[in-house]
Amino acid sequence: MAGCASSPEAKRTVGETSEDAALTAKVKTALATAAGLGTAANVNVQSYRGVVQLNGFVGSQEQIQRAGDAARAVEGVSKVENNLQVKPAS
Repeated sequence: MAGCASSPEAKRTVGETSEDAALTAKVKTALATAAGLGTAANVNVQSYRGVVQLNGFVGSQEQIQRAGDAARAVEGVSKVENNLQVKPAS
């Protein structure tokens, strides 16, 4: 998403930046309280104009799906880019 910020039409107002920060916080809370998701500590959440991007690692494919579902359920989220991956076995 940071790559998008270089074009003039992609610049955000102070209000949009605040809205994105609030949306990120809401999604993080949703992930932390989602049933069956486990720890959301390894999930990075970024928001840009209602589009939420999830990056990081979780324990299973099911947790990837649950994280995406939890993010989509948050009011204000228009799209979820779920880039989560199952962490490799150690």
